[in-house]
Amino acid sequence: MPYTTHEIHKIEEKWQKIWQEKQVFKAPADPARKKYYVLEMFPYPSGKIHMGHVRNYTIADVIARVKMMQGYNVLHPMGYDAFGQPAENAAIKNKTDPAKWTYGCIDQMRAELKRMGFSYDWDRELATCDPQYYRWNQWIFLKMYERGLAYKKASPVNWCESCQTTLANEEVVNDACWRCKTPVVQKNLEQWYLKITHYAEPLLEDLKKLANWPSRVVAMQENWIGKSHGVNIFFTWKKTGERSERITVFTTRADTIFGATYVVLAPEHPLVEKLIAGTPDEKKIRAFIEKVAGESKSLRLTGDKKKEGIFTGQYAVNPVNGEEIPIWIADYVLMEYGTGAIMAVPTHDQRDFLFAKEHKLPMRIVIQDPANPAAKVSDLKAAYEGQGTLVNSKQFDGIDNEAAKKNIAEWMMQNKMGEVTVHWRLRDWLISRQRYWGTPIPIIYCKKCREEGRKWTLPVPEDKLPVELPKKIEITGRGGSPLTRSSEFLYAKCPQCGYDHATREFDTMATFIDSSWYFLRFCSPRNDKDVFDKKEAAYWMPVDQYIGGIEHAILHLLYSRFFTKFLKDLGLVNFDEPFVRLLTQGMVLKDGEVMSKSRGNTVDPDAIIERYGADSLRLAILFAAPPEDQLEWSDAGVDAAWKFLNRVWHLAQQRFVPGTREPSAENFDQQDKDLERERNAAIKKVTEDISQGYKFNTAVSSLMIFMNAVDKYAVPAGGGVKQALLNRAVRTVVLLLAPFTPHLCEELWEKVGGGEQSVVRAAWPACDEAALKQDSVQVVVQINGKLRGKFQVAADSSEEDVRKIALADAKIREFLAGKPVKRFVYVAGKVANIVL
Repeated sequence: MPYTTHEIHKIEEKWQKIWQEKQVFKAPADPARKKYYVLEMFPYPSGKIHMGHVRNYTIADVIARVKMMQGYNVLHPMGYDAFGQPAENAAIKNKTDPAKWTYGCIDQMRAELKRMGFSYDWDRELATCDPQYYRWNQWIFLKMYERGLAYKKASPVNWCESCQTTLANEEVVNDACWRCKTPVVQKNLEQWYLKITHYAEPLLEDLKKLANWPSRVVAMQENWIGKSHGVNIFFTWKKTGERSERITVFTTRADTIFGATYVVLAPEHPLVEKLIAGTPDEKKIRAFIEKVAGESKSLRLTGDKKKEGIFTGQYAVNPVNGEEIPIWIADYVLMEYGTGAIMAVPTHDQRDFLFAKEHKLPMRIVIQDPANPAAKVSDLKAAYEGQGTLVNSKQFDGIDNEAAKKNIAEWMMQNKMGEVTVHWRLRDWLISRQRYWGTPIPIIYCKKCREEGRKWTLPVPEDKLPVELPKKIEITGRGGSPLTRSSEFLYAKCPQCGYDHATREFDTMATFIDSSWYFLRFCSPRNDKDVFDKKEAAYWMPVDQYIGGIEHAILHLLYSRFFTKFLKDLGLVNFDEPFVRLLTQGMVLKDGEVMSKSRGNTVDPDAIIERYGADSLRLAILFAAPPEDQLEWSDAGVDAAWKFLNRVWHLAQQRFVPGTREPSAENFDQQDKDLERERNAAIKKVTEDISQGYKFNTAVSSLMIFMNAVDKYAVPAGGGVKQALLNRAVRTVVLLLAPFTPHLCEELWEKVGGGEQSVVRAAWPACDEAALKQDSVQVVVQINGKLRGKFQVAADSSEEDVRKIALADAKIREFLAGKPVKRFVYVAGKVANIVL
């Protein structure tokens, strides 16, 4: 029977049906068995899977199937990150309901995932837009609210004009919205936040536990959390006739305090309004502030942008020397870093140096460059940012600047000029979104309670969850959130006083809320009593292997770690980190660029499956490159994979003869021993390549090498020991290949495995180390680079032994023709090179 496209599709449909009917991948918790939880970052249901999905999910599927064959109880679920702006955009474009569009996409995506043969436990499937899922988003929010970790405040926020919604800092990438790439601006709004900063210390400290995460991801999170040790220095501003006000400046460079020649505030600093009110340049300053508000934060911080600022006309007093120094407002200072105010030391900070040069501000050297101790300010072409000795620093002159950091900090503490402190780059998580298709924030505002002096921002009672999205609603993409125009949704009964016309919060939650705990919900997705079953989570969690893109290094992965720590504090989980091992797979490229519709360089997985079948696509994408590397798509690679699978198919169909007994090593000749050695070498290499770094490409290469050895193995008429040995080799090929190409191998295992059991229930082959040992090896002899002979020598032969054997051979002596040997080089077990 040929391995044709028609036959391939029949086989794939057959086994997909069997897997579903027999629930082969169903994974009930079993304390008697060792568990393994493998999970890919679940997809947004856009309707069709792309090659990035195929690569990600095939990697995970191989891991899951290998673990099943190694006897683990494997949890491998699938769901959909289904809320978000694209569904609203699609609803507007297609004049349909976001839910209808989303569930239609899920149906299409599910069919395509099943067609790929992935080993999911489909009984655990979930979608985050299901009220029975987002009910628990709301429950978690309320638990945070009870503990003061969810709060609302007015502040400048990142705003995407295209999406008409706010963005968290982590969602701003290269000055633009992470989803639609529209430039981000600043806007003052009252929004809901989650206090992720409450967990800053454990989020940073527990990175040390993530030994099996890529170091790059750990470094990115460490930098984002950004712990800095320094000093809050208390400068003062005194307005004529009024009490002086403190300007707190955070610095890690207390050693340069005597060199501060001006102070700079962020345009958003709360003191700015007082500083500029009624001043001659108030109008000019406000125009500058408005201009800066339209710029992204990353643009303001970038090194190659000219820094802009404006003088307030006011002065601050430096507490260490009583000097009055000018107060400026500048674009390169952000309210969310430090205290939103900096002391500028232009001689020892390049950014301050350039700003001072531009605006002709004073400078003072306070750290002496040991290579140029006589340098004056007028000599400087750039700030000196190196080590040195303090000068112009009163009693601290002559001290090494590193020691001075501690000495000056302690002196300021003693004299109440400042305080030693720690600052974090991490800021609380802005979760409010001005859109419809997201989890409603479960808060009610009661006008009557407010008028009567009671608390009027009230949580929705837990027994009233979920707060569901209204189903009949017009979505236009204009005029803010559609929820503000839905009386069905907007009005609710006050849980405190019973007032019928209280109003709901009409912002919805950021979709990253949905993905911050879904891995826990997979443990018991049908539980309608609790957020998840604690016993099930205790068995399955943490996730043993998590797989997804590097683009989620900060956003999703940081939020998931935050939620896990909060849920541990609630007593719901007993671990600190959700993901033991993390693999970040590389992008799939075509013609050197990332595949995208806009570039016109996409490859449709369905088209490849139609022509070659899912197994050929799986094998090609795994063989093309290591998982962490970028993968350049090649049609020829799929064709080559299909041809290899044809060889495997014909090997099992034509050369396997059922009914033979297990071979005995006592009857092996050298050819038999060589095949057994190749078989065990393949088992060892494939097992190690998968378990030690997921080197799927080299594992497949090893299988191809083994196949070559099997093809060359000759079986005489009557078979006997050699047929039995060949049968064993065929079974090994099928077993080792099964995680990569499951449909083909299930079909072949039905013939060669000797039973009806699925190949994933068969035991993973074990390597016999004794079979790897060789009594003798074949050595190729070359003279001046040309092949002149082959010899069998003892495996432990030395170079001198091989030299004697080669030079004693009559044919080799004939080729030498009496010429002296200049050099003899033996590569153990392979080749002997003779140079004349």
